[in-house]
Amino acid sequence: MKQGKKRCEPWAFLDEYRGVVFSGEWPTLSELFRITTLRRGGKACFTVFEPERVCLNYNDALKKIEAIARWLRSKGIRKNDKIAVTGKNSPEWAIAYLAAIFADATIVPIDYQLTDEELDLLIKTSRAKILFVDEEKYKRYQGRMEGSGLSEVISLKKGLGNYIYELDGPSFESDDPATENDLAAILFTSGTTGNPKGVMLSHKNLVADCFLAQGTPLDVLPTDVFYALLPLHHAYTMLAVFIETISQGAELVFGKKMVVQSIMRELKEGKVTMFLGVPMLFNKLLTGILRGIRQKGVVVYAVIRFLMAISGFIKKTFGVNPGKKMFGAVLRQASLSTIRNCISGGGPLAPSVFRKYNQLGIDFVQGYGLTETSPIINLNPIEHYKEKSVGKIVPGVDMKILNPDERGIGEVVLKGPMVMQGYFERPQETAACFTSDGYFKTGDLGYLDNEDYLYLTGRAKNIIVTDGGKNVYPEEIENEFQLFEEIDQILIRGYVQDKKTKSESIEALVFPSFDYFKSIDIGEREQILKRINEIITEVNKNLLPYQKIKKTTLLDYALEMTTTKKIKRTVESVGS
Repeated sequence: MKQGKKRCEPWAFLDEYRGVVFSGEWPTLSELFRITTLRRGGKACFTVFEPERVCLNYNDALKKIEAIARWLRSKGIRKNDKIAVTGKNSPEWAIAYLAAIFADATIVPIDYQLTDEELDLLIKTSRAKILFVDEEKYKRYQGRMEGSGLSEVISLKKGLGNYIYELDGPSFESDDPATENDLAAILFTSGTTGNPKGVMLSHKNLVADCFLAQGTPLDVLPTDVFYALLPLHHAYTMLAVFIETISQGAELVFGKKMVVQSIMRELKEGKVTMFLGVPMLFNKLLTGILRGIRQKGVVVYAVIRFLMAISGFIKKTFGVNPGKKMFGAVLRQASLSTIRNCISGGGPLAPSVFRKYNQLGIDFVQGYGLTETSPIINLNPIEHYKEKSVGKIVPGVDMKILNPDERGIGEVVLKGPMVMQGYFERPQETAACFTSDGYFKTGDLGYLDNEDYLYLTGRAKNIIVTDGGKNVYPEEIENEFQLFEEIDQILIRGYVQDKKTKSESIEALVFPSFDYFKSIDIGEREQILKRINEIITEVNKNLLPYQKIKKTTLLDYALEMTTTKKIKRTVESVGS
């Protein structure tokens, strides 16, 4: 790796405000927003296309946040009180989040795609006193406050009454202001229903993780424009998009729909530079780009793929990025020409996808983390990325591999300022996820190389043990299918091959892309299954003998997914 000039730490500017705006090691989120407003007050902060561009600058946003915080205090909200917010991504959502923080309360962001019953449960479990909610749920909660624990329901949409931007109250001085070690947010992990687990994150957890991630380095510039397409309630988007934006005075464009036309319009009109997504989104975008190139003919496709390989080699070997100019027309057509960085998180990304984006001239970053770690603990540095790795350990993280096997694979455990305070009102579950010497147990399996890059192999609970005693990690196999257009979803699991010995073999549950097969005039199940089996055979050639798929089950329904588009692995038995 080439040694460049020494880099100033991205959080060095905080020293100027220590003892003036905040005391201690890290500012709280409210103190951080005030610092950014002092630095960049006139800059664009929150932007949405409805359909015309509507923008708040940092000064405007601060005025609204302070007015709503005053109203919250006038309603009796104090330190450690819980305020819930649920709804589609919007400036109002972000303002509600920050207003709760400015009132010294704890914010509880909740997935708006949950059922009414699941939402009710999380509101009750969190002990929320006030709910900010979008238009789809507003009337329901307005009429159901009695017995819910809620004293007020506020609309994130104008015209329904109790609109967030119309709130204000008398000025106040907090007699017990929040500090960096106080609880900032409670995040309920994906799919929690019967016994919800709320992850407690302090101001220090979130602010430290935000800046330490920039020390990987992941440069965040005040000229950057982030794109909030994934739900903001999720730890990944909340930290890596929302909080990263406000840490340096960048701009945040709110995406409304996971629809390709809307995404391309917002990317183009917003002049987005920082595009964060999940593997499924990046797979679909890349598939569309490659399909467009392929339609230009076999010769053109071969030439461009050859040039992509040359571009990737130059970038990887010499640290020069020729792809932006070489493939400018391709990137403009995909509305990616202004993108400085693409960042993938929320699940494993196939190395081939990572490689192709870099070949096209986009600095593509893969990261890793969990809600319990705020979430970022690994990022691939742009100047020295490794395609098969989820990234280098970020500064401040003490990571090790617990009980490694002969391949060096074991459970990933760590300590650091971003590790959660625990699960809300669940001390036994909290104690169970830490080792006796205080390391947080991620539940993920992987290994570290000699440069502290982490390679994940799967979840501990998902391991398949073959009859030969070999450990098979389903996620490693699933990654091999990410660029096959014929497959919409695939889940690899073990099945009992021999009931007497209880030995396991590998099964693939496949939900085919019926839209794809329809587009090429294939509709018969037998024909679809034949093509899927051809793909399985092709992938099997590249797998180790004990990893090979022995059984294929074609599904007629899509598997349930989390809001970050990961398949929920609790799949009932299905016929073959």
